[in-house]
Amino acid sequence: QVQLVESGGGSVQPGGSLRLSCAASGFTFSNYCAGWFRQAPGKGREGVATVYRSGNTDYADSVKGRFTISKDNAKNTLYLQMNSLKPEDTAIYYCAADRGFACGTLWRRNWNGADYSGQGTQVTVSS
Repeated sequence: QVQLVESGGGSVQPGGSLRLSCAASGFTFSNYCAGWFRQAPGKGREGVATVYRSGNTDYADSVKGRFTISKDNAKNTLYLQMNSLKPEDTAIYYCAADRGFACGTLWRRNWNGADYSGQGTQVTVSS
C-alpha cells in the first residue's frame, strides 16, 4: 500500500526553525520526483519546493534562501528544513511524489495531479 506520512510540524516563534519529514512506503523515492506544497486558511495551494530525480531543486520565491529540500533514498524519506520562519509560513504542509517525467509541469501546477500526496502536517509561526 502506497503511503506518504508527514511529521515534524508544530508551533514556533518567528525566526525559528523546523524540519519536516515525509516517510514513504509502498514505493521507492529514488524513482520519483518529489516536493512539498502548503495551504494556508483561506488561500490556495502553493508549491514550496521540488527535488527532481537529477537532484536539482526548485523553490518558491517566498522561501528561497530559508528552506531546503532534501531526499534520503536509503531511508526513503523526504525532508524540508525550514529556517527563519515567518508568520506567513503558517499553513498545512504536504509532501507529494510522482513517477512521471513531467515534474516541471507538476511544480508549476503546485503539485496538483501528483500520483501521491500525504495528509499534511500543521506549521504555525506566531509570537
